[in-house]
Amino acid sequence: MQDKFNFISNKQKGSLMVEIIVATSIVTVVIIAASLVTQKSIYLARQSVHQSQSAMLLEEGAEATRILRDNGWSNISSLNLDTNYYLTFTGGTWILSSTPNVVDIFTRKVVFSSAYRDGSQNLAASGVVDNQTKLVTITVSWVEGGQTISKNLQFYITDLFS
Repeated sequence: MQDKFNFISNKQKGSLMVEIIVATSIVTVVIIAASLVTQKSIYLARQSVHQSQSAMLLEEGAEATRILRDNGWSNISSLNLDTNYYLTFTGGTWILSSTPNVVDIFTRKVVFSSAYRDGSQNLAASGVVDNQTKLVTITVSWVEGGQTISKNLQFYITDLFS
């Protein structure tokens, strides 16, 4: 009779062991899934913050370019076209430099190009060069996840005070 009792007891022990393995597996899968979701959420949140920061840097670059224009059209007209310039706030004002300027993880560059007018004096992709207007392209770039991401803002700036 005792052999029969030991047999049942060993059977219950084996069943208990299977239950423990199954429960441990389920808990492990849940923990791994939760950590993957958390990791992806943190990555997406960081990416969203970087997108917002880049938008602010683009807008700040546009405002700085307007300030440069307001301080004198020669600040714009004397620049080489299609050349990378970098904004720096120095001595209480904005200046353009050919030396890259990194803000946190972001690099912001400004490029001035010729602006053209068609026969009706409208801005156009080609036509007569308008020396009193420039096409401004501001680019903010940064590296995220091993990939370089860039955002651009293009606008025209005109000599208003001549």
